[in-house]
Amino acid sequence: MRVAATEKAEAEKILQIKRAEAEAESKYLSGLGIARQRQAIVDGLRDSVLAFSVNVPETTAKDVMDMVLVTQYFDTMSEIGASSRSSSVFIPHGPGAVKDIASQIRDGHLQAKNLRI
Repeated sequence: MRVAATEKAEAEKILQIKRAEAEAESKYLSGLGIARQRQAIVDGLRDSVLAFSVNVPETTAKDVMDMVLVTQYFDTMSEIGASSRSSSVFIPHGPGAVKDIASQIRDGHLQAKNLRI
C-alpha cells in the first residue's frame, strides 16, 4: 500500500508538472501571436502613412496618425454604441479633465438641489 501510495503521488506530481509546462507553453505561444499581430498592425500603419503621404502632398506622418487615431476612436465608439448590453464608460483622465469633471459633478449637484427647492 505504501509503494502504491508513493507511486500514485509521483504520478500526480508528474501530471501537475506537465499541466504547468503545457500552460506555460500555451501562454508563450499566445504572447508570440499577440506580438505578431501588433507587428502586422504597425506594418500596416506604416504602409498606410507612406501611401497617404505620397498621394496627398503636404501631409505629415503625424497628420495621418492623428486621422487614424480619430477614426479608430469613432469606430470603437460605434461598436460600443451598437451593443445594447454595453456597459463601458469613457472618462477623461488628463489633469485638466479632472478639474472639468469635478466642476460638472458640482454643477450637477447644485442643479439637483435647486430642482428640489
